[in-house]
Amino acid sequence: MRVLHVFKTYLPDSFTGIERVIWELAEGSAARGISVEVLSLSDDPRRNSVQVGSHFAHKARRDIQIASTGLSVSFFARFAHLAASADIVHYHFPWPVMDLAHLFCRVKTGTVVTYHSDVVRQRRLRPFYSPLMHRFLGEVDRIVATSPNYLETSQVLRRYRAKTSVIPIGIDPAGIIAPPEEALAKWRERLPQPFFLFVGALRYYKGLAFLIEAARQTGLPVVVAGDGEMRDELAAAGLPNLVALGAVSDADKAALLKLSYAFVFPSHLRSEAFGVALLEAAVAGKAMISCEVGTGTSYVNRDNETGLVIPPGDAGALAAAMNRLWADPAQTARYGAAASARAKALFTAEQMSEDYVSLYHEILADKPRRP
Repeated sequence: MRVLHVFKTYLPDSFTGIERVIWELAEGSAARGISVEVLSLSDDPRRNSVQVGSHFAHKARRDIQIASTGLSVSFFARFAHLAASADIVHYHFPWPVMDLAHLFCRVKTGTVVTYHSDVVRQRRLRPFYSPLMHRFLGEVDRIVATSPNYLETSQVLRRYRAKTSVIPIGIDPAGIIAPPEEALAKWRERLPQPFFLFVGALRYYKGLAFLIEAARQTGLPVVVAGDGEMRDELAAAGLPNLVALGAVSDADKAALLKLSYAFVFPSHLRSEAFGVALLEAAVAGKAMISCEVGTGTSYVNRDNETGLVIPPGDAGALAAAMNRLWADPAQTARYGAAASARAKALFTAEQMSEDYVSLYHEILADKPRRP
């Protein structure tokens, strides 16, 4: 079986939330005898087809970026060529160029969409995009939501419930639970006291303004690892108890997770559809604080089971949750143990890959009977 994954960005250009999911799926599928390729855009014309792990990453030149959407003229021809030899085309939503390519090239092979998020930020463009989106989602064979929470709260997904399955995101725990000793030693020296940790891209929906205010109110030590558009706001906070590290390596991230007291994840908008960083904290056995936004974050972090779930955009509630965990180390440790057990039971890359491979076979078995 040949599977083609399609998304706007991928290795070696970018490796954040959705790209990490694609990587786990690609490697897990390859280990099960499936030939996997990934098509994305790149600003570097020299990156044409490169091998990453056990699969190939193909690139089309990104010509322009509008409203967080990469556009490319050459993508359509590249997509048509690769899709023609695939048994399954696996789309990762949202990316409107992908919808256009599917319809323009009249893809006849098996198709599945992993629905990572509603279109949230570009609300003014939604009325123009909606007809294209619904035609695309109406034509694909199957849709996958990453959590039952998102399936229940997305108005778009409810329209396609009959052909939508739930397959939670899973990750490989190996690199998280056993960080290198040299990384641990480095961060023990630099950050000698316990701290709350945030890890992630510093984007508009991450709730960092509320984290800054909660750090101001509590005076508790907070470490932020990641880079992005909110870096200047962090730098301007001027709080002695708030340390912004910028981007860190995977080894350093694993070390920071191990050394942290608890994990704080104040994303306040539905753009945070699942929270891979939250899942990494669960794997590391850390109590978590997250916001109720009707997405997979509350599937990973269960209130009063694996941590605390608070109202979104409420710095006071965030400060109260941080104080509550800080004052009760025993309960915080119990939350962390429950988070680790839940991650092992529900959120492994192995289980995610098994479920998707089974879905691929279901689609191909059903495809000949379709008109």
